[in-house]
Amino acid sequence: MTEAQKLAEEYLRLGGRRKSKIDDNIVNTRLWEDEPPEADRFWTERIEPLDEERRREVAIFLPSI
Repeated sequence: MTEAQKLAEEYLRLGGRRKSKIDDNIVNTRLWEDEPPEADRFWTERIEPLDEERRREVAIFLPSI
């Protein structure tokens, strides 16, 4: 299991609701609804600070839209 996969799984375990959008090798995340404060804090503290490539790796393990 990679570090990116571990981060994504922990975020989802905390109730995170972001979804990944992968189109022509461009990876983005979308959030349409509120998520639990724990998941939001985890994203802000552990995933947002990562460089773009690492965030992309995490996003690949999120549910897709």
